[in-house]
Amino acid sequence: MAFNLFDAEDRILQQAEALRSQLAEAPDDVRAGVEALIQGFRRSVREARRLVRVSDRLHDQLARANHELARRKAEAEEALARLQDTQESLFQAEKLASLGGLVAGVSHEINTPVGIILSCASHLADATVHLRSLFEADDIGVEDFERYLGTAAEASRLILSNSERAANLIRSFKQVAVDRTSAERRRFDLRATLDETLVSLVVPLRQAGHALEFDCPPGIIVDGYPGALSQIVTNLVMNALTHGYDAGQTGRLTLAARLMGDFLRLDFADDGKGIPAGQRTRIFDPFFTTRRGQGGTGLGLHIVYNLVTAALDGTITVDTEPGQGTRFIIVFPTAS
Repeated sequence: MAFNLFDAEDRILQQAEALRSQLAEAPDDVRAGVEALIQGFRRSVREARRLVRVSDRLHDQLARANHELARRKAEAEEALARLQDTQESLFQAEKLASLGGLVAGVSHEINTPVGIILSCASHLADATVHLRSLFEADDIGVEDFERYLGTAAEASRLILSNSERAANLIRSFKQVAVDRTSAERRRFDLRATLDETLVSLVVPLRQAGHALEFDCPPGIIVDGYPGALSQIVTNLVMNALTHGYDAGQTGRLTLAARLMGDFLRLDFADDGKGIPAGQRTRIFDPFFTTRRGQGGTGLGLHIVYNLVTAALDGTITVDTEPGQGTRFIIVFPTAS
């Protein structure tokens, strides 16, 4: 049996109808008053019924709206998860692309000392063969032996110095590569980490004809993520090379580090063409680039911003004017 919200009202109306029939002999004004009360109550009941129907419709609409909202919320959360996965994939791809450039740069740098080592070793081997032939022919003189000793000493010096140079390059590359491909937190020497990072940037800087000045006091120890810091510096340098100068233009870049209590300040600047006013608020946006189709992905500075604010727990600001170069100022705690 269905529940009727208006059972009491219906009973009152029935009683009122019965009362009206009992007042047939009552004065006209009494019967008119009772009739007016009955009609007023009847209208009130009709209005109440109408309001209940409206309330039911609104309740149904609200239920449907809540259902639709829940569905769209689930779709939005799913889309956000896909977007985060895509961003992470792009981030990893950018890191690997940067690491690929590092490999090429370090390989190019290692070729020089290795080439000198091979040349010296070959020259020393030839000199040794010549000295042995003189010795076996019993035709060796003091001057021949002294000449060989001079050649051996110089070749050994060059072999040792260039072997040490190649070993340092390889050691720097290995550490930077490990830092780039892991999210390991550790204590590290700031100057050593930045030195290792800059080694990988020698080739693109030299090819572009730019000079980079590095200023960092020794002995600054940071408890944080060296891979993130290395990626930040690499992206800033490559961004300057890509966007800071016109073709054929050379310039000067600077990287300076300063300790400010429990915080570090990194200043990276170039003396290039600067950033137009209309683009300054968008440079950290993902996929924003002025070199679309010319090698620009629009992810370099976006990754820098994310690494500074998330990994280093710091801030990054930009100071630039057209024709006056660009300066990025990064501040982060020494224990992030």
